[in-house]
Amino acid sequence: MIGAGLAGPLLATYLAKRGYSVEIFERRPDMRKESISAGRSINLALSIRGNHALKEVGLYDKIKPNTIPMKGRMIHGLNGGIHLQPYGQKENEVIFSVSRAHLNMELMTLAEETGNVTIRFNHQLLSADLEQNKLLFQLSDSLEKIEWSFNRVIGCDGSASILRKSIVEKANIQYVKKPLGHGYKELTIPPMKSGKFQIEPNALHIWPRGNHMLIALPNNDCSFTCTLFFPMIGKTSFETVKTEKDIFDLFQSQFPDAIKLIPNLVEDFQKNPTGDLASVYCKPWHLGGKALLIGDAAHAVAPFFGQGMNASFQDCSTLAKLIGQNENDWNTIFNAFSSTQVENGHAIADMALENYLEMRDHVNDPEYKKRRNMELKLERMFPDQFIPRYSMVSFHQIPYAEVYQRGEKQFKIISDVLKADPSGQSIDKAMVEKMLP
Repeated sequence: MIGAGLAGPLLATYLAKRGYSVEIFERRPDMRKESISAGRSINLALSIRGNHALKEVGLYDKIKPNTIPMKGRMIHGLNGGIHLQPYGQKENEVIFSVSRAHLNMELMTLAEETGNVTIRFNHQLLSADLEQNKLLFQLSDSLEKIEWSFNRVIGCDGSASILRKSIVEKANIQYVKKPLGHGYKELTIPPMKSGKFQIEPNALHIWPRGNHMLIALPNNDCSFTCTLFFPMIGKTSFETVKTEKDIFDLFQSQFPDAIKLIPNLVEDFQKNPTGDLASVYCKPWHLGGKALLIGDAAHAVAPFFGQGMNASFQDCSTLAKLIGQNENDWNTIFNAFSSTQVENGHAIADMALENYLEMRDHVNDPEYKKRRNMELKLERMFPDQFIPRYSMVSFHQIPYAEVYQRGEKQFKIISDVLKADPSGQSIDKAMVEKMLP
């Protein structure tokens, strides 16, 4: 396996528990021994699909105490006003902020504890010969190049996957990487001097501002990790906002209430790297019974539905189930995995981009609020048939492709109900029943 990020050790644990011997090659050093920056989000949103996989491998009970529940979006208006938009209507409909590094370290340790998994750090994959079953690595500490033979190889090596590049070169695979045109930069809201949170901890905070936004997720040390999503180029963009004055002018005009929360604003803005955002669409995700892609290597998504990790963990769970049903028939396993998961990967990539528009543009819009209220009314009226799209993604395990299709139908139902009564006060129950699945 290539990559010891989140998906790699999780899938290795599933395989090890079935008796397979697994070698994981990771380009970075062991984060449990050396302090390294992952160069990406410090914390992530964990929801039902990810929790299900962690339960299957027996890690959920150890991780849960280190998570922080977030019950909704706390919207910060330009005038400083705030209001909470709950994610769901039930008590258990919450998502959880979790430390990426802590989760990654626990997953690596869990994999190694099976006795069937070896993680080889500082091994960067340069290329894969998929005819001769050879992998070429460079050791980052000595720059020595070594070759490694494999029976089958699984790429968990992220959106810039080298294994995917080798598969695309070797086979007739459809592949496109779509840049979003927006990037991100991380900032920090530290704890108060008393050690407490400066703002409400049980919410995902959003400052929606049209074509850009600031978000904040809570950490266990009572800090918040903030992420500014912003155009890469243009009149007001990462290209133009550089000096201390530029940065203060931006925040004074767009996020005035955040300035006092982020004491190292200028220093962090200028020092922290700017990350690119892109979606990866690839089909199929395998080459015969020899090579397979999972997680971001197969379907990198923009981080606007909190599903990157959850979708990757669901990949591992789905693949483990297929291995159980078709033991050692890798052609069938990999083919079945691609057949079911590709459309789901494409669907969540599309939904993540649509959710970006919702988060940065629509959450403060009166029309959006009216539609959202109607959505919740219809869910109460038809609890098993009408489930809001966000809830289907985060609180159910309905396949993403089915969520997308159902979401489109439900959008039309809401439009028709509001067309009949623009006030949203009355609902023609019989009309809705005819349109529901």
